[in-house]
Amino acid sequence: MITIMNLSIIKNSLITNQTLNTQVINNFKKLRLSVFFPPLFLMILIVAFLIIENDFSVDAYILIQKDLFLYINSILSHQPNLQYNLTQLGDVIIFLPFLAIFMIYAPKLWESILASLIVSCILTNVLKRFFAVPRPAAIFDNDIFVITGKSIISYNSLPSGHSIATFTILTSVLFAFMPKKLKFKVMWFSIILSLGAIIAFTRVAIGAHYPLDVVIGSIIGYISALIGIFFSRKFNLLSWLANKKYYFISMILFSIWVIVLINKIITLNLIVFYFSLASLLATLYVTSIIYVKKQY
Repeated sequence: MITIMNLSIIKNSLITNQTLNTQVINNFKKLRLSVFFPPLFLMILIVAFLIIENDFSVDAYILIQKDLFLYINSILSHQPNLQYNLTQLGDVIIFLPFLAIFMIYAPKLWESILASLIVSCILTNVLKRFFAVPRPAAIFDNDIFVITGKSIISYNSLPSGHSIATFTILTSVLFAFMPKKLKFKVMWFSIILSLGAIIAFTRVAIGAHYPLDVVIGSIIGYISALIGIFFSRKFNLLSWLANKKYYFISMILFSIWVIVLINKIITLNLIVFYFSLASLLATLYVTSIIYVKKQY
């Protein structure tokens, strides 16, 4: 039996769905190709800096950042538990559950995010293999900096995959819910950018990446999100996400996702995993109610 509370949830979700999804669609339509200019300009500046410093060799790239890496690592590593929890948000499996509810309320956002993540995944794997930069733990004496969690000694430091994923997701959210008034736009942009920077630089804090890995990764993530947004504007390949008769697919995926998160809790038992799991369970609950109501 569906309770009055459940009916209220369904009614409110339908209203919110229409309102938020329309807002997201309209905000995406406002974007012009000029939004690519700032991140591309920053990337050009970084490349120009490396050219001037003659730092296109792997050894030079690492050496020029060594002091800054050690400084940032020493400062941020004073709160290892906090940094280790925050850095997990660079994993899409942990971050996306916080946005899972928008699969109901703003499916266009999810369409954009999924398209963006495909782009960022390709770029991440191609660029990591191309540059093959050794991680800090593979090149420095591990006693001179703080390593939180498992020591990573692979040769795939550039760019930071966690930073790419973080900014891919946050940039999609940034433009999806961009306010209309300028002062609120500035505040919103500052909040999202600051959140992204905090999460991204945890990679330096835990000793997993150099500063430029994080900066370059963040820019790539930003660009990937823009590509995903423009793609979702032109194509509606995932429009079925908004169709309630297909919610059972989401419910199955969410259930599998729940198992994955529980396994992570069993393995590492970090508090951020509990928040992620709670967010996903809440979305699964609301999705189930709407789907059952649709059937009956």
